[in-house]
Amino acid sequence: MRKHDGEFFQRDRQWHPPAHAAQYKSSVARSPRFAALSIENTRSEITGPVFRPDDVQPIDRDLILNYAQDGEPVGERIIVHGRVLDEEARPVPNTLVEVWQANAGGRYRHRNDSYLAPIDPNFGGCGRTLTDEEGYYFFRTIKPGAYPWRNWENNWRPAHIHFSVFGTGWAQRLITQMYFEGDPLIPLCPIVGTIPDPAAIDMLVARLDMNATIPFDSIAYRFDIVLRGRRSTLFENRLEGN
Repeated sequence: MRKHDGEFFQRDRQWHPPAHAAQYKSSVARSPRFAALSIENTRSEITGPVFRPDDVQPIDRDLILNYAQDGEPVGERIIVHGRVLDEEARPVPNTLVEVWQANAGGRYRHRNDSYLAPIDPNFGGCGRTLTDEEGYYFFRTIKPGAYPWRNWENNWRPAHIHFSVFGTGWAQRLITQMYFEGDPLIPLCPIVGTIPDPAAIDMLVARLDMNATIPFDSIAYRFDIVLRGRRSTLFENRLEGN
């Protein structure tokens, strides 16, 4: 959203967790030590990107097939779907939604991931799609596995999918993580624990949606993304507030 002079509105600072959280070890080294500076938006930040329907292909949103080499990936087949909405629950059309995730064993296809779970040769873990006129999106994928990480001696990340949503300018790109309903690791995760408001955590949890499930094929989860307002989704790259 923009002010009359074309700049984007600053977000409410009271919604997000602090940049420095003692229980989340890596935040200690990378959190700022000085007050944030307010810098005027540049023209390049508020004019683009612009995405056209032919920029994204239907196969891009199918993570089961878009990297398959000689078969389909191993794991629980799922559908993740929902709508991108503004603070008045109005749809946000033609918005680029990107996802990336670990495979069913909890391992990313990334050279720095050394977890002992095997790499799935038929799963890349990345996808993208554009919302339709009603703000609707969906992905077909494999449910990611939990994995350990070097925070303290026995911390595990809950199963999650990373989401990126582009607005009408580069400065509007928002990134978050989606969790799965009923996962017992959610309340144990030090990253989730930095979020002070239980309602904000709840908005990051996708709900089982049996109405969208494909029998004998894929379980469905619904995850609506709200960009602003009191019911907005928490975005990890907007630590100054939402």
